[in-house]
Amino acid sequence: MLFKTISASVYGIDAYVVEVEVDVGSARMRDFNVVGLPDNAVKESRERIKSALRNCGFEFPYGQGVTINLAPCDVRKERVRIHLPYGTGLAGCMGQFWQTAGPVYVSRRTLTGWRRRAVRGALSAALAAREED
Repeated sequence: MLFKTISASVYGIDAYVVEVEVDVGSARMRDFNVVGLPDNAVKESRERIKSALRNCGFEFPYGQGVTINLAPCDVRKERVRIHLPYGTGLAGCMGQFWQTAGPVYVSRRTLTGWRRRAVRGALSAALAAREED
Protein backbone atom coordinates (compact mmCIF):
# COMPACT_ATOMS: atom_id res chain seq x y z
CA MET A 1 0.00 0.00 0.00
CA LEU A 2 1.23 3.52 -0.82
CA PHE A 3 0.81 6.59 1.37
CA LYS A 4 2.10 10.08 0.58
CA THR A 5 2.96 12.91 2.97
CA ILE A 6 4.66 16.26 2.46
CA SER A 7 7.65 17.62 4.35
CA ALA A 8 10.35 20.18 3.75
CA SER A 9 14.12 20.19 3.81
CA VAL A 10 16.31 23.20 4.48
CA TYR A 11 19.43 24.04 2.52
CA GLY A 12 21.17 27.04 4.07
CA ILE A 13 18.34 29.48 4.77
CA ASP A 14 16.17 28.27 1.90
CA ALA A 15 13.77 25.36 2.08
CA TYR A 16 12.15 23.16 -0.52
CA VAL A 17 9.17 20.85 -0.32
CA VAL A 18 9.87 17.12 -0.13
CA GLU A 19 7.24 14.56 -1.05
CA VAL A 20 7.56 11.48 1.16
CA GLU A 21 6.09 8.34 -0.40
CA VAL A 22 5.88 5.30 1.87
CA ASP A 23 5.18 1.89 0.39
CA VAL A 24 4.79 -1.23 2.53
CA GLY A 25 5.19 -4.63 0.92
CA SER A 26 7.17 -3.44 -2.08
CA ALA A 27 10.64 -4.49 -0.92
CA ARG A 28 12.10 -7.80 0.17
CA MET A 29 10.95 -9.08 3.52
CA ARG A 30 12.24 -7.00 6.44
CA ASP A 31 14.05 -4.48 4.21
CA PHE A 32 13.71 -0.81 5.11
CA ASN A 33 14.94 1.28 2.20
CA VAL A 34 15.09 5.07 1.98
CA VAL A 35 15.74 6.36 -1.54
CA GLY A 36 16.00 9.84 -3.01
CA LEU A 37 19.46 11.01 -1.86
CA PRO A 38 19.00 10.93 1.94
CA ASP A 39 21.96 11.77 4.14
CA ASN A 40 23.11 9.42 6.91
CA ALA A 41 20.97 11.08 9.58
CA VAL A 42 17.87 10.46 7.48
CA LYS A 43 18.84 6.82 6.91
CA GLU A 44 19.48 6.25 10.63
CA SER A 45 16.10 7.66 11.63
CA ARG A 46 14.35 4.39 10.78
CA GLU A 47 15.14 2.88 14.20
CA ARG A 48 13.76 5.98 15.94
CA ILE A 49 10.60 5.73 13.84
CA LYS A 50 10.09 2.07 14.77
CA SER A 51 10.37 2.89 18.49
CA ALA A 52 8.18 5.98 18.24
CA LEU A 53 5.40 4.09 16.42
CA ARG A 54 5.43 1.26 18.96
CA ASN A 55 5.39 3.68 21.88
CA CYS A 56 2.40 5.54 20.40
CA GLY A 57 0.44 2.32 20.11
CA PHE A 58 0.74 1.96 16.33
CA GLU A 59 1.84 -1.20 14.61
CA PHE A 60 5.02 -1.40 12.61
CA PRO A 61 4.82 -3.56 9.48
CA TYR A 62 7.12 -6.33 10.74
CA GLY A 63 7.99 -8.99 8.22
CA GLN A 64 7.13 -6.72 5.31
CA GLY A 65 9.44 -4.64 3.20
CA VAL A 66 9.26 -0.86 3.48
CA THR A 67 10.39 1.57 0.79
CA ILE A 68 10.41 5.31 1.39
CA ASN A 69 10.98 7.63 -1.55
CA LEU A 70 11.99 11.25 -1.00
CA ALA A 71 11.24 13.47 -4.00
CA PRO A 72 12.72 15.41 -5.69
CA CYS A 73 15.28 12.69 -6.20
CA ASP A 74 18.07 14.93 -7.49
CA VAL A 75 18.44 17.04 -4.32
CA ARG A 76 20.25 15.79 -1.21
CA LYS A 77 17.98 15.58 1.87
CA GLU A 78 19.85 16.81 4.93
CA ARG A 79 19.07 16.98 8.61
CA VAL A 80 16.42 15.03 10.44
CA ARG A 81 13.15 16.80 9.76
CA ILE A 82 11.21 13.90 8.35
CA HIS A 83 10.47 11.76 11.42
CA LEU A 84 6.83 12.74 11.44
CA PRO A 85 6.25 12.14 7.69
CA TYR A 86 7.93 8.70 7.99
CA GLY A 87 5.75 7.72 10.93
CA THR A 88 2.59 9.19 9.44
CA GLY A 89 3.24 7.40 6.16
CA LEU A 90 3.86 4.05 7.86
CA ALA A 91 0.72 4.43 10.00
CA GLY A 92 -1.21 5.36 6.86
CA CYS A 93 0.03 2.29 5.00
CA MET A 94 -1.11 0.10 7.86
CA GLY A 95 -4.59 1.70 7.85
CA GLN A 96 -4.03 3.37 11.23
CA PHE A 97 -4.05 6.98 10.00
CA TRP A 98 -6.15 8.77 7.42
CA GLN A 99 -5.13 12.03 5.89
CA THR A 100 -7.93 14.35 4.78
CA ALA A 101 -5.89 17.42 3.90
CA GLY A 102 -2.36 18.11 2.76
CA PRO A 103 -0.45 19.45 5.77
CA VAL A 104 3.32 19.79 5.65
CA TYR A 105 5.01 17.75 8.37
CA VAL A 106 8.30 19.10 9.69
CA SER A 107 9.26 17.60 13.02
CA ARG A 108 11.71 15.54 15.00
CA ARG A 109 10.33 13.00 17.43
CA THR A 110 11.64 11.45 20.59
CA LEU A 111 11.45 7.70 21.09
CA THR A 112 8.22 8.17 23.03
CA GLY A 113 6.63 9.15 19.73
CA TRP A 114 4.46 11.92 21.11
CA ARG A 115 7.11 14.41 22.25
CA ARG A 116 8.53 16.68 19.59
CA ARG A 117 11.87 18.42 19.42
CA ALA A 118 12.57 21.81 17.93
CA VAL A 119 13.74 21.99 14.34
CA ARG A 120 15.74 24.72 12.71
CA GLY A 121 14.39 26.25 9.54
CA ALA A 122 10.70 25.91 10.36
CA LEU A 123 9.95 29.39 9.02
CA SER A 124 11.78 28.64 5.75
CA ALA A 125 9.85 25.36 5.49
CA ALA A 126 6.53 27.14 6.03
CA LEU A 127 7.37 29.70 3.35
CA ALA A 128 8.36 26.96 0.89
CA ALA A 129 5.09 25.12 1.59
CA ARG A 130 3.08 28.29 1.01
CA GLU A 131 4.82 28.88 -2.31
CA GLU A 132 4.13 25.27 -3.35
CA ASP A 133 0.34 25.69 -3.05
